[in-house]
Amino acid sequence: MTALLDAVATAGDRLVAASPKRIAFDPRRALSRRDDLALAEPGLWSANRRSRLVPCRDGWMAVTLARDEDRALVPAWTGAGFEDEPWQAILRTAAGREVSEMVAAGTELHLPVARLVEAEPLAAPALAPGKAIDGLVLDLSALWAGPYCGALLAEAGYAVVKIESPARPDSTAQYMPQLDARLNGAKRRCQMALNTPELLAKIGEARVLITSARPHALARLGLDEERLFAINPDLLWVAITAHGWSGKAATRVGFGDDCAAAGGLVRWNEDIPHFVGDALADPLTGMTAATLALEALAHGLRGLLDVSLARTAATFAREAA
Repeated sequence: MTALLDAVATAGDRLVAASPKRIAFDPRRALSRRDDLALAEPGLWSANRRSRLVPCRDGWMAVTLARDEDRALVPAWTGAGFEDEPWQAILRTAAGREVSEMVAAGTELHLPVARLVEAEPLAAPALAPGKAIDGLVLDLSALWAGPYCGALLAEAGYAVVKIESPARPDSTAQYMPQLDARLNGAKRRCQMALNTPELLAKIGEARVLITSARPHALARLGLDEERLFAINPDLLWVAITAHGWSGKAATRVGFGDDCAAAGGLVRWNEDIPHFVGDALADPLTGMTAATLALEALAHGLRGLLDVSLARTAATFAREAA
């Protein structure tokens, strides 16, 4: 963990250097939400006990069952009965199957599952020169990574508006109010349906857009690349996903703990991996996305910043190695 904190401190220096206003960055606090949530010591189980490292016949995978729909899909994934306890069914089935088979089958069902150390580090962003215009930061993201990116941009001096769908508001305010205050307290909050001309008009005037949904889900709301960049050619779109914006990775679901494992952010006790920290891919991705956005804004760049949790975790795992 010390090596990781050193890597986070170095990344924090880069964040601070990119900001037009002073950002008070503390590596330990950046990675923690413990002042808002009672957490256990991570090991085979994650700190919030919703993710587990699971041994397969030839390797390890990370599985998260954070949602009711994930638990409901376990019988289809494992062939177990509906009356079986989900984690016992996963452990029993995985012991006799190869990790690639389990991950492929789970991914097809849109389960948050990943092979350990499967992700590559982030690639350099491919952005284009644009006009150095002023404008709002629109934060359409939820949970931790995207909102943390928006919080850092607000601390850097940008006006950030958090837009939430009335039908699906960010649950952080309900379940982790202290974390919500840290992530969203400096933003102006606005409820608005996400498939309306009003939102498109706001995006047309924005400088930065932050999202954390998969591209096909956004496209169903009319928020696809072709349309948004036609409306606003100078937009900087910070697209935060679990495994990536394009290709098969774009359809995958993931959370902070399973994506951290996918990037290799685990500690090994002999041949057994353990989680470290709490959903580390989330805060690491939030600060990385904010740094890349601030650097792009300083140079008047536009385009789509593809920042995935798993690849960000792989980047920090490499730095901490």
